[in-house]
Parts: sequence; C-alpha cells; structure tokens
Amino acid sequence: MLKKERQAYIIQQINIHNKVLSSDLSVQLDVSEDTVRRDLQELAEEGKLIKVHGGALSKSFHFTLESSTIYSLPEKKSIAYKTIDMIKDGMLVLLSGGTTIRELVKTLPPELNATFITVSVPIALELLEHPNCEVIFLGNKLSKNAQMSVGAEVVQRLSGIKADLCILGTNSIDATYGITDLEWEIIEVKKAMIHAAQKTISLAISEKLNTIQRLQVCKPEEIDILVTELDPSSPFLQPYKDKGLTVL
Repeated sequence: MLKKERQAYIIQQINIHNKVLSSDLSVQLDVSEDTVRRDLQELAEEGKLIKVHGGALSKSFHFTLESSTIYSLPEKKSIAYKTIDMIKDGMLVLLSGGTTIRELVKTLPPELNATFITVSVPIALELLEHPNCEVIFLGNKLSKNAQMSVGAEVVQRLSGIKADLCILGTNSIDATYGITDLEWEIIEVKKAMIHAAQKTISLAISEKLNTIQRLQVCKPEEIDILVTELDPSSPFLQPYKDKGLTVL
C-alpha cells in the first residue's frame, strides 16, 4: 500500500471513530508501528489530526466552542433532529460527549425546560448557552483526549442518579457486540451512565455501524433506541431491529 493510501485510510478511520491507536493501525495496514507513527507525525504536521501518545485524535472531536470543522455534519444534524422530540420538559437527561451530542445540544428548542447531567467539558459549556435548561457537570479527573471527567468518583456519583434518558455519542456499534470503545476509564463512565438511566439512546452515523473496538461498553440488549441518519426502513438497520432495538 502506498503512503498516500495509508494516510487516506488513517484519516478515514479517525474521522469515523474520533481516535485511532498506532497498534491497531499497524495490524490493519500490515506495516510496522514505526511506519504508522511516521504517518501520524506527517498528518499532524499538516494539521489533519492531533497526535497523542499511542495514536491520534480527530481535530473535529477535540473541539472548542469555536470549532467549525465537523466530520459528517449534515448526518449528525439529521440525527440531532430525530432525537430532539424524545427530550421533554422536566426530564433528567445524561449526556456523553462528542460532536453528535454537540449538535443535539445546539438543536434544543429555547423553550425546553429540562436538566442535563454531563461528564463532557465542551458539552457542559455548550449547555450553558441554553436559556432555560439546567446543566450539572460531574467533575473529577479529566481525560485530556476525550475532554471528559473519568474515575471512580464519577462512577460512584452516577450510581446515585435515576435519569430518564442516557444519550450516548457512540464510537462503534455492532448488532452482536453492542457498543464498543477504546479507553477503559471512559468505558466505565459510560457503563455507569447506562445503568443510571431508564432508557438508553445511542447516536451513531451509519459509518460507525457494524464496527467493533477493543472493549465493550454494553450489549445490544442494553440499548433501547438507535438513531442514525438513515431511513429506519434501511436493510442496513435490520440486524439491530432483530435485537429488539427501536431504530429511528
């Protein structure tokens, strides 16, 4: 595989999953980790990603409130509009992080009066702009990569919450293996969020469907609703329906 092809593949994977590991790319591309690290360094110098220890992050995922470059933005906006009607006045809603969740928050109607709990610093800051919704940030040690709080204290505090909804930005989802991710501490927080809510909603652009990462967040049976930009009648979504998920 030529260097340009390798680097195009790396950009594709990082846009879909927000983070890539050098070790995984080495296996997928059948090259040494040194080769991958050189590719990541070149792409970082070109401003196409953020190189971190052991891999790289998407620039669109590692956002500030001024960020404007969001991968698959029309699809994420579509997901946000599909999700918005499920959030009602008076609800207590748990939100994870990510660019799709950010689009959801930006779509919230100004008259909505609900309370949101989040572990994501950027999402908390975005929620502060809403005129009527309350925001509770569960703080502890911050993951610099994910820009969210992690650790035992966050998990413990989530165990005392009974939320109406848990809305997860999803890294990878598969009809057999459920939601998967890469980082152990983030996974522990997401598990606690799922257990703290009556209903779990997974938001995922279609490119994340049928993909699997190293560590399981939850089984498909633990997800109540899957929201994608696809038409719910798409054959691509049938395996998720077969698992009992409501598909929007």
